Amino acid sequence: MNLNVKEIFYSLQGEGGRQGEASIFIRLTQCNLKCTFCDTDFSVGIDMHIDHILSTIKQFPCKWIIWTGGEPTIQLTDYVISFFKNAGYLQAIESNGYTKLSDWLDYTVVSPKGNTDYAKKINPQVDEVRLSIQRGDAIPNVEEMPEAKYYFLSPIFTDGRAATKTNIDYCVEQVKLHPKWRLSLQIHKLIGIE
Repeated sequence: MNLNVKEIFYSLQGEGGRQGEASIFIRLTQCNLKCTFCDTDFSVGIDMHIDHILSTIKQFPCKWIIWTGGEPTIQLTDYVISFFKNAGYLQAIESNGYTKLSDWLDYTVVSPKGNTDYAKKINPQVDEVRLSIQRGDAIPNVEEMPEAKYYFLSPIFTDGRAATKTNIDYCVEQVKLHPKWRLSLQIHKLIGIE
């Protein structure tokens, strides 16, 4: 079984509830949305057999995989998840939530863009909800989101890695007004790692 992979790299989780943890990132191609603030071209990747992916990630001392993209649910199946689980890996996903997430995953992150009601209907319970926000965006009530352990507001960065003080200040202000939300900065961008 092949997956079309944009990149595989070993780094620290830069945001959210697992921030700072060593993780293997497997970034898959394809996305069902066109977000204006997206910082990655997901149209081009290489086809890799899952055995090749496994041999590639075995070099890393970590046992956490983060499936990301694009939208990883376009390619990720229960078969693939069980393959890596049987190889001893824990697996997280970062998804926009518009496709049902597998029950085989160990940690689920939904970052809905736009229609939060739809994301809640498809995935009523996840580990984490993370919203990318810029000044002026409406902050939904957590009741409008999937049920989660954590709810994060993440300020949108401009030009991929530049922190936007206006967006950070807005998120801080919104968390103070809506304390069920937490602030999540993309520390990997702030400290200059992948």
